[in-house]
Amino acid sequence: MEWLSNIIYYVVPFIVLLGILVFVHEFGHFIIARLCGVQVDAFSIGFGKKLWSRKDKYGTEWKLSAIPLGGYCQFLGDADGASAGVDEKVKELTDEEKKKAFPFQNPFKKLAIVLAGPLSNYVFAIVVYAAIFTFMGKVIFPPIVGDVIEGGAAQKAGMMAEDRILTINGKAISSFDDIRKEVALIDNNNMATVEILRKNEKVTLTFPVTELEYTPEGASTIKQRMLGIKSISRVEVEHQKMGFLKAIGEACRQTWDITEATLRGVGQMITGRRSSEELGGIIRIAEMSGDISKKYGCLDFLMFMALLSINLGLINLFPIPVLDGGHVVIFLLEIITGKEINSRVKDTLFKIGFSLLILLMVFATWNDVVRLFKRWFL
Repeated sequence: MEWLSNIIYYVVPFIVLLGILVFVHEFGHFIIARLCGVQVDAFSIGFGKKLWSRKDKYGTEWKLSAIPLGGYCQFLGDADGASAGVDEKVKELTDEEKKKAFPFQNPFKKLAIVLAGPLSNYVFAIVVYAAIFTFMGKVIFPPIVGDVIEGGAAQKAGMMAEDRILTINGKAISSFDDIRKEVALIDNNNMATVEILRKNEKVTLTFPVTELEYTPEGASTIKQRMLGIKSISRVEVEHQKMGFLKAIGEACRQTWDITEATLRGVGQMITGRRSSEELGGIIRIAEMSGDISKKYGCLDFLMFMALLSINLGLINLFPIPVLDGGHVVIFLLEIITGKEINSRVKDTLFKIGFSLLILLMVFATWNDVVRLFKRWFL
């Protein structure tokens, strides 16, 4: 029955996670389109064969489709759900219908509708973080060893994954950040006495802290004293609830930090300072959502959902034709020049963007397959 267990832990959470985030993204497009007077013909979660549908009184067909790997919001006059072209039948629309058709809107309205999707993902993440901080407390990464670095001081001393660090040189450790701070304060003899909790038993290790090569975000590789451990992916809550306004501020800060770190990571991949093997796709998301749901709890799943929502919003803002960011560039150019870009130029740009997107998806999927092979067979 292991296959049934894997479906429950990996497939179901993945579909739920992606379904919620796609709905949030597309609902942003949908609600602003409605406010701008644009007719939404279809709102679909998933692609391909229609499994269920219902048409509302405004003429929008709400659909669930067979392939749960995305979704779309198709407006009147669009050739497809990506607004990558104009439907040939727009010429047959009446003057009244043209007022509700997306291709006939001014670029300011188009820009607002396109931006609403990514911004909805950001708002969703802030709401999730703020709710957790308000009702539960601030989230931290606990001082639990996720992995030990080969050749590092911790490995040589016998430290193991899942060890929880209680103290370093007598100083209490409550979060993973505390480990970094205390290691930086170790005196010139470089000796660390680390008290750990391993399977409900306290163990004390004394060993010299060595230097390892480290590449801080946005900086060059340096050598730095460290234990040689990586954090675990699980999160814990400090039970100090925040006021609503403070929680909103902390949520915005968390969202900004994740956005900045993601952009730096992408920049490092482009410049070659970071391995492109770290780029993951749909399979990686399914793997991570399954691991979290199997090993941890709802809080970790919510945090992962918020993180993924930020990444989804950010990626969609990249200036690649077909993505929302590509549309943003086009509409901004139209606003600046006061002229609509030639339809043939747009078609060419969308074809290039689509090809680039497919290449990135294939590359990310290849990385995912290689990672899974190493995980299962090596």
